[in-house]
Formats: sequence, structure tokens, C-alpha cells
Amino acid sequence: MGITEITSTAPAKITAQTNSLVAKLWNYCNVLRDNGLSTVEYVEQLSYLLFLKMADEMGSDPFAEETASPIVPPAYDWQSLVSKRGEELEVHYRTVLTELGKRPGTTLGTVFAKAQNRITEPALLEKLVVDLIGKTDWVLEGTDLKGDAYEGLLAKGAEDTKTGAGQYFTPRPLIDAMVQVMRPGPKDRITDPACGTAGFLIAAHSYIREHHLKGLSREQRLGLGQGSIWGNELVPGTARLAAMNMLLHGIGEAGGESLITTGDALANAPGDRASLVLANPPFGKKSAITVVGTDGKTDREDITYDRSDFRATTTNKQLNFLQHIMSLLEMDGRAAVVLPDNVLFESGAGEKIRRRLLQEFDLHTILRLPKGIFYAGGVKANVLFFEKKPPRADDVPNTSAVWVYDFRTGMHFTLKKRPLRMADLADFIEAYRADDRSARKETEDGRFKRFTYEELVARDKANLNITWLKDPALDDADSLLPPEVIAQEIVDDLQAALSEFEAIAEALGGEVKPDVAAEEVIAEA
Repeated sequence: MGITEITSTAPAKITAQTNSLVAKLWNYCNVLRDNGLSTVEYVEQLSYLLFLKMADEMGSDPFAEETASPIVPPAYDWQSLVSKRGEELEVHYRTVLTELGKRPGTTLGTVFAKAQNRITEPALLEKLVVDLIGKTDWVLEGTDLKGDAYEGLLAKGAEDTKTGAGQYFTPRPLIDAMVQVMRPGPKDRITDPACGTAGFLIAAHSYIREHHLKGLSREQRLGLGQGSIWGNELVPGTARLAAMNMLLHGIGEAGGESLITTGDALANAPGDRASLVLANPPFGKKSAITVVGTDGKTDREDITYDRSDFRATTTNKQLNFLQHIMSLLEMDGRAAVVLPDNVLFESGAGEKIRRRLLQEFDLHTILRLPKGIFYAGGVKANVLFFEKKPPRADDVPNTSAVWVYDFRTGMHFTLKKRPLRMADLADFIEAYRADDRSARKETEDGRFKRFTYEELVARDKANLNITWLKDPALDDADSLLPPEVIAQEIVDDLQAALSEFEAIAEALGGEVKPDVAAEEVIAEA
């Protein structure tokens, strides 16, 4: 059974209601933090309870099929919770979480996989169940309100740097800009192999609803939320948030097959192919994991992938994700992928993969991103836009030219004081010319530049890390950045340097230990 959707009458009203609901949920998070919960743990507990409450509301729908089996077994449903108080409620809540996690492959199983109760104070749990969740009709609120409210909490959770939650969060303006130029349609099969909390998938679904909903048949509308959009996430806790986020936005069925799979996307060649891939794979260059044996001793175990579809063998996670996405695309499929700078210049396997990308695919656009927009400090990244094409006669490359948009030089952002806005990407969206890429022109400000295939393959190791603009702040005293921006960029550079040194040490077989002194210096900066 899908989620009942009621369209709101005014966007301004939705925004006000959403902000009010986020504030209400967030204020209670502050209470629970005093009880020892992190922001991410709080959102997890909300996910469990929201799912149960929504399943109860849908089961009470007078228009629902009478023969439909309940989404949640009666012994563990919402009514079984609200009928109890105090310690009895806490004990039953633990039982509910354990039992509902035993249904792998379903949305129910994904949301409750390895679920644990983190609310140790029965009175706080009771208040959350009875007052905060119980007094709101979550299904009847409409997807815009409840979905945006939940995403608002996820965004706040990403700010909790101590838990590392930000690594799963891509700035919404960047997501929206990527979706806007890729223009997903109702016939697309859309996926994200490292979906985090499903931001890309939800944005694509929202774009299709906004631009194509009126022209869709009932079957096409149902198809949007039942299999044509799916994702994968390595971490079960994050997969839970993704599944709940999609459900709250009207994608998937509470009692149906899970649209979010959990596991290592790189472990096996893709089964289903997609016509559109939108992704921001995890950064990092770890080539091994530490295994703790039953005797308490630690050992290092290499992560190896037996992938005949990978043309280059490498331990670089981002290069492997790029190869995976190249395999994941169906013929004429298209992709927009956020990848760090090292993918553009790394030698060896990196060069081999880049040459294949230029030869067998149409790598038509690279967007160079500025620092300061990701929660992971010091990240220098790009968005690669490419399409999978059939081989051409006489071994002619599918890439004729790559257009590079430099959104990095002279652009300075911070997460709090100068966050990235959608308006900042307006010039890129216009220059991209999604309606007709053949009409592209180099921009007057020099940020959008065309490089031919011949120019690129002639560069040392087919290096695509191209710069040509100069930061005006380096020469013009009037363009000096505010002190807080300069300080943040110093911190970002230090964090990036530490990450690179850790990667080198690990590649050489050393045991990487956090440098407490260095971390303290960065924190104080």
C-alpha cells in the first residue's frame, strides 16, 4: 500500500509548517542529547516510531483493501506500543525492534535492521511516543511536509561532526543542480550505488513529479515509487535512514520490497542496469580493513573484488566506484558523479580508467567544485557528467570534447557563514545547456572552457585536473577574504593533508593511528 498524498495549497504554508515541525522535533532532540543520544541516534529512533505510526495510519485508511494483510504484525504494531506506559513500554519497544528486524528484503526489514533502543529513560520514550509522534497524523500531512521535515533533521544530523554523519550528506543545492541538468524522466531507471540518506533519489523523484506528473498514466505514477528508483548503501544504519526518507517522500511501500539494498556495492557486478546514475561515492583511500579475532588479536585483511568487468585493478575506492558506475549504466545511459581530484590525475590505474572513459564513453562535462561545501574538511571534488555509448567505427573515441566549468577558482564557501546556495550554481546550469549541448559557448568570465579529445589525451597521463583561472584574492587587496573564511580554508587544507598522509602510510603497510595532537590543532583552529 502506498502512502496517501495530499498536495498542499501554498508553498509558503508548507515551508512554515515544515520549519515548525523540524523545530518541534529538534527541540526534543536537545532533551535526548542530555540523555546521551547523538543526533543520528535520535533520527534513528524517530525512524522506527514514524514507520510504526504511519503503518498504523495506513492500516486505518477506510479506503484501504479489507483483504490486505497488515504491514506490521499486530503484536508489534503502533497500537501495541501506545497501550503501554513506563518500563513496560520500554521492554516492549525493545522486543518490537528485535522482531521487526527479522524480515530481510522488505522495507520493514531495512528500517529495523539491527535496530536497538537508545532511549534508556522510560519517561522520555513515553513522551516521544505519546506526545511527539502520536499527536501528529503523519500520512495525512502530505509528502512535502513530512518528507522535508525529516530531511531537515538529516541535515542537522550532518552537522554533528563528531559522529561523522556528514560524510553521507551531499549539499542539497548541488544535488538539485545536478538533477536539473540531467533532467530525469518517467521512463528512466534511476539508481545511486552509494546512496547515503537517498538525497539524489528523492530529488530525481521530485523533479519527475514536478515536470511530468500531469502526463503520466496511473501505472506510470505507481511505477515511480515501486522499482524504477532504487539505491544501495554500505552502512545498515544509513540504509535505514535512506529507506525511511524515501518512504516519507512517497517512494516505495511500507509493506513491500525494499528499494534500498544494504552491502558493498563493489563486491559484485551489477545485476540491474540503470538509464541514470546520480552518486557521490564515499571519499577515502583505505585499501584494507582491520579484523578483530576471537582471541582479541587484530589482523589486517585486504579487501579484494573479483570483478571481470573492471578493466583496471586498484585499491582506490573512488576509481573502483567509477568503474562500477561505468558497468552499471545501460547503453545510452547517463551519469553525474561527484569524485575527488585524485580521480582526475592519479597515474597507473587512474590513467587507464580515464582513457577508457574518454574512448568508450562520452565524458562531456566536468564541474570543478569549490572547497567548503562538504562536511568532510579539505575535500576537493568534481562532478563528472558522462554517457555510455556503443563503439564507433574505426575506433573513433566517443568523447569529442570535454567542457570544464571552473566553479572553484575565486569561490569561497563555509558551511555556516557562507553556505552554498542554488543561486550560486545558476550560471553553471545556464552554461550547461541541458536542452541542447551543441549550443554551448565559452563564457565571458572564462569559467566554462572546451578541451578537445586530442588535447586531453596528449596531456601527461591524460590528466584531467585542469586549471586556467587565477584567484583574484591573491593579487587584489580589496578582494581579501573574511578572516573566518581564511581560517576555515587553512583547517580544510590541514585535514586534507592529514588524509593524504594516512592514505600513504596505509598503502605502505603502516598502522594508521589518529594523531591526537594534530586533531586538537585543527579543532582549535
